[in-house]
Amino acid sequence: MALGDALTLARNSGVDLVEIAPNAVPPVCRIVDFGKYRYEQAKKEKDSRKHQHANKVKEIQLSPKIDPHDLSVKTTHTIDFLCEDMKVKLTLKFRGREMAHTEFGFQVVNKLIADVTPFGHPDFPPKLIGRGINVMLSPLPRAKRAKNPNQHEDDEPSAPAQTNGNKPAASAPPKSPAPSAEPPADGFANNPFTNLEA
Repeated sequence: MALGDALTLARNSGVDLVEIAPNAVPPVCRIVDFGKYRYEQAKKEKDSRKHQHANKVKEIQLSPKIDPHDLSVKTTHTIDFLCEDMKVKLTLKFRGREMAHTEFGFQVVNKLIADVTPFGHPDFPPKLIGRGINVMLSPLPRAKRAKNPNQHEDDEPSAPAQTNGNKPAASAPPKSPAPSAEPPADGFANNPFTNLEA
């Protein structure tokens, strides 16, 4: 179709003529609402980025004699990674005579898996491979996943830190000269040039 005919057809339909493949011979165009077309393209790009992000794998290393506090820190990191749509590989390595009691290692791994159940699920049950236990955790879909408690805690302290930090203290002294008669005349509460003489 000639360019003029295509433009006329698009105007009569109340939509736009959009060039889809400019390098083709002849170039390929579509009669479509341009705003809707841009929205669909942005959505496709966002979905493709989401799939690329999910390919990242983080590794968390454990030991059968891990301290409860250390295990809670590892659990926190695992939850953070799962909430960022990353897969997590849990590896627990046995040293020396620890291989005689592999059940302790399975207890540690199963405890961590149980703690992160609202955020992710294991792709397969924990397996003993060689001298270690391996398991891969995948994040749950965003709709079914619980909110990240660590991110929520980070947001709350930041607000008090600003109110109780040095910045508000520094801004408090300039407020004391505000009641004087000069700032209302200028229209500025904290005008640094009020005391200067020309």
